[in-house]
Amino acid sequence: MRIGLITGEYPPMQGGVGDYTRELARAMVGLGHEVFVLTSTKAQQTQGEAGIHVQATVDGWGRWGKHNGPRGEAQAVRWVKDNRLDVVNIQYQAAAYQMHAAANDLPRTLRPLVPVFTTFHDLMVPYLFPKAGPLRKRAVYQMARHSSGVIVTNIADERELQAVGEMPPVVQIPIGSNIAVAPPQGYSREAWRERMRLPAHIFLVGYFGFINATKGVDTLAHAVRLFAEKEPAIELVVIGGGAGDSDQTNVQQLDEAERLIGGLGINRRVHWTGFVAPSEVSAYLMACDVVALPFKDGVSFRRGTLMAALAHGCPIVTTLPTQPIPELVDGGALRMVEANNPQQLCDVLWELARDSAQRQRLGQAAAYLSQQFRWETIASEVSAFMAGFAASPESG
Repeated sequence: MRIGLITGEYPPMQGGVGDYTRELARAMVGLGHEVFVLTSTKAQQTQGEAGIHVQATVDGWGRWGKHNGPRGEAQAVRWVKDNRLDVVNIQYQAAAYQMHAAANDLPRTLRPLVPVFTTFHDLMVPYLFPKAGPLRKRAVYQMARHSSGVIVTNIADERELQAVGEMPPVVQIPIGSNIAVAPPQGYSREAWRERMRLPAHIFLVGYFGFINATKGVDTLAHAVRLFAEKEPAIELVVIGGGAGDSDQTNVQQLDEAERLIGGLGINRRVHWTGFVAPSEVSAYLMACDVVALPFKDGVSFRRGTLMAALAHGCPIVTTLPTQPIPELVDGGALRMVEANNPQQLCDVLWELARDSAQRQRLGQAAAYLSQQFRWETIASEVSAFMAGFAASPESG
């Protein structure tokens, strides 16, 4: 098939949706498809790859582009026609489109031309106008209803859309890891920790991802302080850029996290890597004794940071899911704690620091579980879902 992917962000822009889109495109090419990407002008420096045609020409997703050029919706129509696409898959997360509701109209605009599928990375709402209230959620639901089919990444979003009703076919397909297990050539865990100036006895806790209100970085900071009050041999490494290119609220959250860490007096225990190449992210993850992901809204399959930690076989401590997820609970791959509970998180970290055998078991279980989220499998499921509609633009 000639598959079109629309995304508000794409590498070298920093953002999980962009990383997902590139990995999905690569895997689709591996399956024999030809892939066309329409994205932001901020991705104009992206490197070309065989079988992936990137058009980075959208400078705004509102009514007009930032320089009064054609808006993204008008460009999408021309892009579909010029490339004779069989299907279009919109990668949707409101922040990736600068919260513009115009992106929500894409399925309705493109459906007369081609079958359109929307992958909701979450169901967060766009900005419409002050006090828009329920209209904001309605914009997301209408986007789903005007799609030929809908892909969600987790069970909570699937149940929400089913409860709303009058939806096209909805399928749950989890995301994969955006970070390959590929540290720099000649990597040595001991040498990497020495590079961080870590004494051998230090218990290193890792956190990976942007800093935002749902990630629980404040909970983790308090847990590290509580741990250090009993045993000083703990340090924390915050892996990756603190704020991405799309969601500027992350900048405020990063500032707040830095102030909190300073106020708790644990500055010297925290390493900030900043934005680093994927190979270095891989190296840092492999250097950690434990990765802590204390999501305030519970662990779920929509978290690319979780998928990266699983793929690297990291012992993981995270928060209980809001919806039952048998794959995460029954397999024993994760240690679960309550959200917003620094003392409980501290206690589990304390236990794991003294139980290397348990850390090894958790890491092995994580690596085994990650096999369910290979990109080849994800691309195959997405392609198969869309293929059934490719014959008719009005399908679904």
